Amino acid sequence: MFTKKLEEAKPLVTFSDLFLLPGKTDVDPDNVNLSTNITKKIRLNSPFIASPMDTVTGADMAIAMARQGGIGILHRNCSIDQEVAMAKKVKRAESFVMKDVITISPEITIGKAKELMRESNISGLPVVKNGGDVIGILTKRDVRFADNDSLVSDMMTTKLVSAKANISIEEAKKLLHKHRIEKLVIVDDDNHLEGLVTVKDLERRGKYPFSTRDEEGSLALGAAIGPFDEARALALDPYVDVFVVDLAHGHNMNAVKSAARIAEKVDAEIIYGNLGSDHSVADIVSVMEDVAGLRVGIGSGAICSTSVVTKASAPTLYSTIQVASGVRELGLDIPVISDGGIKNPGDAALCFAAGASAVMMGSMFAGCRESPGQLLAIEGKMMKSYRGMGSRGAKAVRYALDRYSKPAKGIPEGVEGFVPFRGNVSDVIDEFAGGLRAAFGYAGAADIAGMWEDAKFGRISPQGLRETAPHDILITPSSGEEYS
Repeated sequence: MFTKKLEEAKPLVTFSDLFLLPGKTDVDPDNVNLSTNITKKIRLNSPFIASPMDTVTGADMAIAMARQGGIGILHRNCSIDQEVAMAKKVKRAESFVMKDVITISPEITIGKAKELMRESNISGLPVVKNGGDVIGILTKRDVRFADNDSLVSDMMTTKLVSAKANISIEEAKKLLHKHRIEKLVIVDDDNHLEGLVTVKDLERRGKYPFSTRDEEGSLALGAAIGPFDEARALALDPYVDVFVVDLAHGHNMNAVKSAARIAEKVDAEIIYGNLGSDHSVADIVSVMEDVAGLRVGIGSGAICSTSVVTKASAPTLYSTIQVASGVRELGLDIPVISDGGIKNPGDAALCFAAGASAVMMGSMFAGCRESPGQLLAIEGKMMKSYRGMGSRGAKAVRYALDRYSKPAKGIPEGVEGFVPFRGNVSDVIDEFAGGLRAAFGYAGAADIAGMWEDAKFGRISPQGLRETAPHDILITPSSGEEYS
């Protein structure tokens, strides 16, 4: 029995074990298409997803990711209200018609109106009464020198320029220009407020032409939920486009059944994970027929200690090969998302060659300006804090507890530390996209589907791995050693 277990032991290939073999190509890296679907409905121009970790993806990261053509998944190590507030901030960041509009009553004082503008970081408030009738708009220009004890009704602009919800972008631009205003109120036939179009949002649309957007023109957004947290899912559903069921070991049938019940009650698509085997696919889809994507990789993250603590692991590259194969064997069209341990564009390229549709990264984005982690100087280098969701610090917040089974004596399954500061999200995505395009060119693939079909692997020994990396040289700073 035990000898058979040894004989049947599978080789758990990692990023250090395989390389891409250069092949015949007529592909110019500049012409490589990196767009991809992560669900049936959501298509990204950049195949990068920011991980749902509390030192990686808050509202600012989600906004930055969507603007760069990727998507961010809001972490859930917070209260339901806090995660909903983050989701609302992302959806309000830029859109054509902003639906979730903050309004004010005409009886409120100017002092309170100023406070609301400051807290919400907005410059204008539609004034409504009788449950939604729009009677004016209050802008910073109206309140700049107004007495704080004055009423909104005394200072608001009552001559409104409004439009219906079916107005086109070009028509909205013309109205805003004609009347020299910055906000266009959207109303229904009964003059009830339906939304707001702002000059700032229209300008941002032009600045980020490849951004990921929902059907209404707002930035696309994902959010993490627990497999048993129906209340969180229902609260977030009006504001997110996709849920990521966030579980360290997704091949747990109790969790799958519970997630399937949640899926029946929400409109957002669902990505389920994490998985690590080919046979897990059949078990998942047999219960959750409409699963929109599968997240794979167990124990490979830079801050994950699951593989050490439990000796249970399905490394990201191995998991990608397994799950992508399971999807194909069943004749399904479900995107596979590689998650964990990706430290350079080459690792990501291996994931695509192994069948991934996108890659999810934590440590790479944790070092960005837009992440929630603290920025500080350590021994003269700028660093940002980063921790695993199974670390003591993350678990102390309490909301992360159900992501992991409770190990004996509460042993953590993650560590805490610091990663190098990497600048803006756009810098990291540009560098990864450039590296991927070069890798695709070597493999002779013009797009991600081409990598699935044409890319070939070569195995390498530990000694060979050392020889293929830069060696016998004192490497100068800022020459790429951070991705080694």
